[in-house]
Amino acid sequence: MKQSAGILLFRRIDRGIQFFLVHPGGPFFVRKDAGAWTIPKGEIIPPENPLDTAIREFEEETGLCLPGPFIPLDAIVQKGGKYVFCWAMEGDLDPEKVVSNTFELEWPPRSGKRVSFPEIDKSGWFTLPEAKQLINERQISLLEQLIAFLD
Repeated sequence: MKQSAGILLFRRIDRGIQFFLVHPGGPFFVRKDAGAWTIPKGEIIPPENPLDTAIREFEEETGLCLPGPFIPLDAIVQKGGKYVFCWAMEGDLDPEKVVSNTFELEWPPRSGKRVSFPEIDKSGWFTLPEAKQLINERQISLLEQLIAFLD
């Protein structure tokens, strides 16, 4: 079973809470918006523990190393069966300053050409209604868990 771990960064604003979400880079997500956004996360590579993976992946995808403290949330299972561990942290960052790592892919398929793509191509802060429209539907419960924890 595939497992990944990530961090749901949030901040308090006058109107409530905003969530930091990222949009996957690469050719498969270029025309996808609603339902394609996600928390910064990545695959757990044993023997790394899930929280260490979440911290590493957040840094790889944004350029920011988070110090904690972290709020553990209940893991979710995405449609494809991937188990996602998540922690929340209150913090702030400027989406304009996010620097993502890259990955290589043969593109177009069977062309023999290797092309480099950013792991995330967009990021931003969203209110709960906005985030629910954009985030992968199985990750909505992470937003709701955090709201419940903060209430």
